[in-house]
Amino acid sequence: QVQLVESGGGLVQPGGSLRLSCAVSGIRIKLYVVGWYRQAPGKQRELVATMTSGGTTTYADSVKGRFTVSRDNGKNTVYLRMSSLEPEDTAVYYCNANFMFLGHDYWGQGTQVSVSS
Repeated sequence: QVQLVESGGGLVQPGGSLRLSCAVSGIRIKLYVVGWYRQAPGKQRELVATMTSGGTTTYADSVKGRFTVSRDNGKNTVYLRMSSLEPEDTAVYYCNANFMFLGHDYWGQGTQVSVSS
């Protein structure tokens, strides 16, 4: 059974930082595209950041320069370092692991990030 378990969310003031973690079990993420998506109330889920197995990263324009996605294949864990957080970053953040060639697309249950003073 594949599980992706996010942690590290919470309430933070504008300008603050958080680091999200996504512990993956049931698959080895080494060959997967991994990343983070978010969904704010009343909005569709959107891409935040992804990283390929080769280390190529993609970021939403709104988070470039503020967020950093990383992976530790040995620990089977994906991270999202978020800094200079803004109220607009408030959302549920979801971890994803994708291997299109095999038709695998796995999601975590989400972790809430709230940015407010």
